[in-house]
Amino acid sequence: MILGQSSSKHMATAASAGRATLDDMFRRAAARRPKAMALMDAPNRESFTDGAPRQLTYAQADRVISAIAGRLNRMGLQTDSVVGVQMPNTVESVLTFLGILRAGLIAAPLPLLWRGADVVAALSRLGAKALITSARVGAVDHGDLAVHMAAEIFPIRYVCGFGSRVPDGVVPFDDLFSLEKLDPLPSIDRAVNPAAHLALVTWDVSADGLVPVARNHFEMLAAGLAVILEGRIAQDATILSAIAMSSFAGIALSIVPWLVSGGTLSLHHPFDAETFAEQRRDHQCHTVVLPGQVVSKLADAGVLAGRHGFGRDGLKTVIAAWRAPERVTASPVWRDSAASLVDVHIFGETALLAASRGANGKPSPISLGPVTAPRASAGAVLVVEIQRTATGTVALRGPMVPRFPYPPGAERGSAPYLQIGTDGLVDTGYTCRVDRDTQAVVVTGPPPGIVSFGGYRFVLRELQELLARVGNDSTLTALPDALGGQRLAGTASDRDRVQVELKGLGVNPLIVDAFRERRPAAAP
Repeated sequence: MILGQSSSKHMATAASAGRATLDDMFRRAAARRPKAMALMDAPNRESFTDGAPRQLTYAQADRVISAIAGRLNRMGLQTDSVVGVQMPNTVESVLTFLGILRAGLIAAPLPLLWRGADVVAALSRLGAKALITSARVGAVDHGDLAVHMAAEIFPIRYVCGFGSRVPDGVVPFDDLFSLEKLDPLPSIDRAVNPAAHLALVTWDVSADGLVPVARNHFEMLAAGLAVILEGRIAQDATILSAIAMSSFAGIALSIVPWLVSGGTLSLHHPFDAETFAEQRRDHQCHTVVLPGQVVSKLADAGVLAGRHGFGRDGLKTVIAAWRAPERVTASPVWRDSAASLVDVHIFGETALLAASRGANGKPSPISLGPVTAPRASAGAVLVVEIQRTATGTVALRGPMVPRFPYPPGAERGSAPYLQIGTDGLVDTGYTCRVDRDTQAVVVTGPPPGIVSFGGYRFVLRELQELLARVGNDSTLTALPDALGGQRLAGTASDRDRVQVELKGLGVNPLIVDAFRERRPAAAP
């Protein structure tokens, strides 16, 4: 198979990106297409956060990124300080991520539904110096919530927020869109290759608790390249993403392909099917990025049908993000011949595997050993290597897999950390088998003791300990779910009391919601 022209351009980009940071990739795109549209909000933005939907050209986005970097520099944050980010899928979330990197800092994106308990634990361990958020997310006063969380994190010096009504104690950032004079950017002198320097820290979940996973720019570009090449995402593509950018996969599937292609990134705050369809139509999106479990539902509803596209600007690629990779093999057959489907198997925060479906529409098999992108193509690049451990679990290594635990010296402490073998392999904990006939690796289950629900992973032991604090008569069970893989169901003699106490402890709302009163199914 011969690589297409767009793939060849991306290969050339990869070859020249040995010292390029994510911010460098943005600057290249901005220099090439300053007047082209770079970022677009969802049209229903005002339903989940403050402000009208924003649309920024590359030149406009570049200026705001510099404004954010300059403001952080003026605050006196030292190079390589960690900055927490907890925001919905908006233009500001992407600009903030890139602004942190331009300021010579390390971004620590946090899942949006994390509340006090997890945020305090995570940012305290990283020694974060600032937290940036949105004043309102849905019905939640996130600015006020951030202030209370930061009060419990000793190293935090600043809480910053976008929105029209930030509470006292929060540094407002909305003015950065209209500043006439920008604060100076910091002077950053790296002794090593800038692309080998840390860019972000995300959080995995193990049976022992939260695990920080740090990545440099090169590793993030390798992960994004795996998706770009396998999905054959064209240069200047318009990408519509409904994946939250609070994880390694969220950034690798959305921000990195956008940066490398130099196209347009349209953001969808998950999830509103009608709004998504409107964006896909009005923004004429070539590529959409979706949770794997909703792809078949939207396809059946006609939202993803390539034949409903717009001539040459119609939908070409659907990226299905599977946070429960064990469910890929049981997913429905893809029947749209006009748009290709790429399954992305996500192994927590360790790595991802992208595999486009063949002519039969069924998930493509993945074999042990090196995985290249595009797979089975001449001149393809190595993106990851798969091994099966002696205990029957998936282990990964390669360009996108971190090589060191974080923070430095974590292995000498008592807190959970990313365990990396001397051979560079990271055991993901996902159980697997090797098919005798095809030699394909089949993921059979998640790591033991972990519950996956709503895009989040929970430690079952910690959930049980949590319930013991709110009442001995309360129970929480993980049940199979046709869409999400698992769902949480809680029982208690006084559900209202348990919900109130769980909210007071600052736990994820998904856990609180497990105890809501459910109506019995209607009689047939």
